[in-house]
Amino acid sequence: MGSGVARDILEVAEQAAAALGRPDIRPQITGQFRVGDIRHCTADISQARRLLGYEPRISFDEGMAELAGWLAGQEAVDRVEAARAELTERGLAP
Repeated sequence: MGSGVARDILEVAEQAAAALGRPDIRPQITGQFRVGDIRHCTADISQARRLLGYEPRISFDEGMAELAGWLAGQEAVDRVEAARAELTERGLAP
C-alpha cells in the first residue's frame, strides 16, 4: 500500500541516508535509465480509502526509521557497476 504522496527518488535517497545516520552519502543521478523503466509512479490509494476505509498509519519518516533498523542487521554488497555494465551489454541502458 502507499500513502498517495509523490516523492522523487532524490528525496527518498536523502531521507534514507539520514535515517541510516549517513547524510554524507549522496545518490548518483546519472540521467540514464533502462529501456522500459517507469519514470513516474505514485500510489493511488483513493479506492482503498473508499472501499476499505484505509488511511496510512505510519508516516514516511517512521517507515524509513523502521527500514533503517531492519537494514542495520543486513550486510550490503554493492553491485551497481556490474549491474550497469550488464544492462549496457544487453542494450537495455545507454
